[in-house]
Amino acid sequence: MQKFDYDVVILGSGPGGYVSAIKASQLGLKVAVVEKAHLGGICLNWGCIPTKALLRTAEIVEYIKNASEFGIVCKEYKVDFEKVIARSREVASKLSSGINHLLKKHNIEVINGHGKFLNKSCLTVTQQDGKALNVTAKNVVIATGARPKFIKGLSPEDSDMIMGYKQALLPKKMPKKLLVIGSGAIGVEFASFYNALGSDVTILEVADRIMMHEDLEVSQFVQKAFEKHGIKVLTSSEIKMFSIRKNDIEFEIKKGDKLIKESFDSVISAVGVCANIEDIGLENVGVKISEQKYILTNEFLETNQKGIYAIGDVTSPPWLAHKASMEGVICAKTIVGEKPKAINPLNIPSCTYCHPQVASVGLTQEKAELKYGKDAVKVGNFPLFANGKALALGDSGGFIKTIFYKKTGELLGAHMVGPEVTEMIFGLVLAKHLECTELDLMTAIFPHPTISEGIHESALNAFGKSIHI
Repeated sequence: MQKFDYDVVILGSGPGGYVSAIKASQLGLKVAVVEKAHLGGICLNWGCIPTKALLRTAEIVEYIKNASEFGIVCKEYKVDFEKVIARSREVASKLSSGINHLLKKHNIEVINGHGKFLNKSCLTVTQQDGKALNVTAKNVVIATGARPKFIKGLSPEDSDMIMGYKQALLPKKMPKKLLVIGSGAIGVEFASFYNALGSDVTILEVADRIMMHEDLEVSQFVQKAFEKHGIKVLTSSEIKMFSIRKNDIEFEIKKGDKLIKESFDSVISAVGVCANIEDIGLENVGVKISEQKYILTNEFLETNQKGIYAIGDVTSPPWLAHKASMEGVICAKTIVGEKPKAINPLNIPSCTYCHPQVASVGLTQEKAELKYGKDAVKVGNFPLFANGKALALGDSGGFIKTIFYKKTGELLGAHMVGPEVTEMIFGLVLAKHLECTELDLMTAIFPHPTISEGIHESALNAFGKSIHI
């Protein structure tokens, strides 16, 4: 019988990789993590965490701008842009060192370098000094994540005026006039941040609305809120031509029958991501790749090759850190022979930390009506201007929408927009996970005064039993 160096080797230490490593160690396996850059991966170092630190600054600036509403006079304030960026890096650095502590605590070896399959049970790790180390493992988990896509000719390599999410976190200067290409979570979060700090921001989206994966009503509400804050939104628009000049980039943008010519001194590309499947030796082991260029797995994250697993952004969407972490747990349990419950995609929450915040889980109204029929679906909507806590906060724009299957009362989906909704969505995720019905939500006692009371009111509204509207 072949003797292996490790029971499990994990390629990548992002939210999927390090969680999978810890769980595997807890289950009694000998584990190593191969990481070529920073522990914590993109999410912790260049994505979820530092962007939220920046958005916290944006939130505070918004409070200052509207301080007079609360009886506070703020005649002058100044944003120290360098300090704002430095704080986001400090937050990321603290968490990265925390991951190192967790891995040590669980006796997980960290191998620094670039890992690549030689065969199904052997990886070669090229270290920073150029030396190669061969490592054998009974099981390998691929958690190499994804990187941003760029339009040809519009990448950071073409000009330092063009940014992906990494460059947008470490800008060389505060943009005066910024074009954000793409309106997914990354695009709208950066648009919100730079708008709050004073940039003239335009969002360009090829689809007919922003935030295409969200409920239509949510998308429309957020667009109006953005426009109220001075963000220009160009939907159903495409770039026809662009010219990179010394101090700006000139664009020709087609919107319907119109041709818009405009120049920007900064551009953020947020047009999606592509899986990091190159140069890791997949061709040496025969792992199947989809037409969309991500790794194919079964519901327990095993590829077509026994003992080789893939989790997180290197696999199918949605590309979310919390999905990757749960996949890492399921993967580890599968390796030791347990039979974990597979992820239900409709129970995966989505959170966007723009202003206003957006959070959702399950089917949108459009998809629910398409699947079950319009007459079979009940929809409740509670506006936050009728919520006492939201009024007290001075942030009552938004709503909570719940969608139910009329026949059984099953919660099909929930969509929120407004203050701190990203902190509240877990309640409806739990409700879906536990297969709660409308009666459960109607009869549960929600604390007062809280914005979460809107969940209760939304469920009542779906069945014509509203109390506060």
